[in-house]
Amino acid sequence: MFYAPAVPIVPRRWPLLMAPALLVAAGCGGHTVADVPGGSAAGLTRARFCGRIDAALAHARTARLLDADVQGAWQVVHGVLAFGKELPLAHDGRVSPALDYLLGGGRLTGWLLRPGKRGVIAVVEEGSTMGQGHPDQWLGYLSQCGIDADGPGGLPLDTPLSVAGRSFTLGDLLAQAQQDIRPGQEATWTLMALAAYVPTDSAWTAGDGSRWDVERVVRMEAEADIFSAACGGAHRLYGLATAFAARRQSGLPIAPDSGWAQAEAVLEDAIERARVYQQADGSFSIHSFERPGTSPDVFARLGATGHVFEVLALALADDRLQEPWVTRAADRLVTLLEQTADLDVECGGLYHAAHGLALYRRRICPHDTSPAASSR
Repeated sequence: MFYAPAVPIVPRRWPLLMAPALLVAAGCGGHTVADVPGGSAAGLTRARFCGRIDAALAHARTARLLDADVQGAWQVVHGVLAFGKELPLAHDGRVSPALDYLLGGGRLTGWLLRPGKRGVIAVVEEGSTMGQGHPDQWLGYLSQCGIDADGPGGLPLDTPLSVAGRSFTLGDLLAQAQQDIRPGQEATWTLMALAAYVPTDSAWTAGDGSRWDVERVVRMEAEADIFSAACGGAHRLYGLATAFAARRQSGLPIAPDSGWAQAEAVLEDAIERARVYQQADGSFSIHSFERPGTSPDVFARLGATGHVFEVLALALADDRLQEPWVTRAADRLVTLLEQTADLDVECGGLYHAAHGLALYRRRICPHDTSPAASSR
């Protein structure tokens, strides 16, 4: 139930998919991508690498067809995070966009929503392998899903949402999240949504009468432990990165003693840890940001590298994204996806890797309008 199957819609054999990568690595056709510096001289090689990214994303999106009778909401929402409206879902004997099915009231194990006092409650099922495992996880990923021309995509707040036969919007999920927030809670995905949907100087009153603002949530997440958080802290860091990017874009100040400055320090530390703990083959540590380590298990390497890379693809400045260690990681991540193309892969690792590569591709590859380029 954890896995995104390699559905044999079109027969595929990963050695064939890997052939271009193997030829490049063997020296046929030039240097590996990691050896090529930025600039116009690298244009052809970069374009070929972008083509490999496109192929890996296309395979993850369409050749691994999810089925509502097999996979649950946890798996499907992770796919939506990576591919937004373009993710297909098999259900009721046909295939249609997964988002249309979910938001339109389609039945899926773990997709548990109910009307609340302020909006819509998404039920948390801690320890579930099919349902929402963390507060506001659905909302956070819907706020980030897919890729558009300017950055992470995300659905608008007026997106219709059907719950128990009644009409709501995505904004009702956000309103309930603001109502329910409490000190000390895991607010990782709540922060993703706040960063996407409200100004960074916004404030509101929660259901217990306490006063909140976005900076308070940022400070709470920045002060929380990273290493013990979900997926080695990658999601908490991604949430902080979305909020910090929104603050920078707003032009509002970042005071030295503010929650924003705390978030910046946490992110800078995590980036340096990822770089220092990177493995010789370009993958990231299986212990994420905590300490170095590798594994013979290709799935462990894919999951860890995909999660860490997703954070970097959002958090790094443009010039840092061009550094050789980041390029090596991107090359390794694509290779891992190519090597596992015919294998059942854990959905979280797969779709976070795909989302990270889609973010990366938007920033480093020539812009075009091809479906593979937009991953939408």
